[in-house]
Amino acid sequence: MLFNSIGFLIFLPIVFILYWFVFNKKYQHQNLLVLVASFYFYACWDWRFLFLLMFSIGLDFFSGIQIEKSKSKKEAQIWLAISIIINLGFLGFFKYYNFFVGSFSDLLSGFGFHANVWLLKIVLPVGISFYTFHGLSYVIDIYKKRISAERNFIDYAVFVSYFPLLVAGPIERATHLLPQIQRKRVFNYEQAADGMRQILWGFFKKMVIADNCAPLVNDIFTHYQTESASNLVLGAVLFAFQIYGDFSGYSDIALGVSRLFGIELLKNFSFPYFSRDIAEFWRRWHISLSSWFRDYLYIPLGGSKGGLMMKIRNTFIIFLVSGFWHGANWTFIIWGGLNALYFMPLLITDKNRQNLEVVAMGKLIPSFKEIFQILITFSLTCFAWIFFRAASVSQAISYIGKICNKTILSIPPHLPYKILSLVGIMLLIEWINRNMFHGLEIKRFNPWLRRILYLVIIYIILRYANFGNNEFIYFQF
Repeated sequence: MLFNSIGFLIFLPIVFILYWFVFNKKYQHQNLLVLVASFYFYACWDWRFLFLLMFSIGLDFFSGIQIEKSKSKKEAQIWLAISIIINLGFLGFFKYYNFFVGSFSDLLSGFGFHANVWLLKIVLPVGISFYTFHGLSYVIDIYKKRISAERNFIDYAVFVSYFPLLVAGPIERATHLLPQIQRKRVFNYEQAADGMRQILWGFFKKMVIADNCAPLVNDIFTHYQTESASNLVLGAVLFAFQIYGDFSGYSDIALGVSRLFGIELLKNFSFPYFSRDIAEFWRRWHISLSSWFRDYLYIPLGGSKGGLMMKIRNTFIIFLVSGFWHGANWTFIIWGGLNALYFMPLLITDKNRQNLEVVAMGKLIPSFKEIFQILITFSLTCFAWIFFRAASVSQAISYIGKICNKTILSIPPHLPYKILSLVGIMLLIEWINRNMFHGLEIKRFNPWLRRILYLVIIYIILRYANFGNNEFIYFQF
């Protein structure tokens, strides 16, 4: 079931009414309702993979208890290893089997050997990368004694399968979400109203920005060999806004929907295209994944405690693994490697923590230096996005090669003025609210001005949104 579907617009109010008016006596009853609703939500995509989700939930629930009950560290390590190996085994099979087999075949071919490989037509279970990481963080935290093992299966199952975050995050932590699941929720009008504003902004970014950019981006990347260099640059820039509108739009809808049920999820985006360097960008883009890799990979590898070479090694590892997490293609690995290279000058000069505050804080207009820094960071990001979007490494290299000619100075023959204007509206609203929790959190404005803005955004959605059932990009990850 997609957020931007008629089915979800029917599903959500039904669950909301049952949650607050029928099952509101005890939070345990609400949790049971949410679990059933979440399983139904997932089964609408493909009911067969619901059993894989249930198995993953049962595996980590049981493993967590066994880790806590272990009488020795070695026994706890065995149970932890069982959970990690099975979880990553399923993830590896469904997501990476064909990649590894194909890459091995290509390697043998490079040495003059021909191998008959067995590729499978595997359907990737939606959300498997996200709910796998939920379970892994849970059992690791138990092993590290950061949390106690959960004994209530329904509460734990809700933590993993909670429908707003199930298929594309944010990647939650048991320390943050489970306590909210295990206490009585009281309806909070202000929280719910702000959740509705966040949902509205998410639909704007997804249906107006991302879904209108998508056809142009697809056309440019499909026919890149006949496009001018300036049009190829336009394609890369539009894809930057497509993926931002798509993924951050999903996250806004997810967080907003969750707030309707009295549960706060982790913030996943914080206006990343206003970043002044690549380190700041990664503190603001897909925050839940970046922090997951920091806590469960970077720090265990030694983090920043060792010498410079260890810091460089660890940084490359997390960026390459992050790229590989996104998909079974060398394009994603190169995308991760490029971001690691961008990060190196900041790491080496110890400037990767210099832009921690909001850009141009307290000012309407940034300085020329800040504008320059933002444009450079955005340009580097757009260059890396070419690899992320391309179907293959050869296509990405060819695409970049065709940018490097004199037509780059020309104006694209058919500028999409409507889309660029809509992107400009999004950037303007987010710039004004860049120090807020989300783009449409405008509490300091006059109430009538706020209402007018909401109506304008609703009008723009009804007038310009692409109402096809367009899937979210991150469903494939």
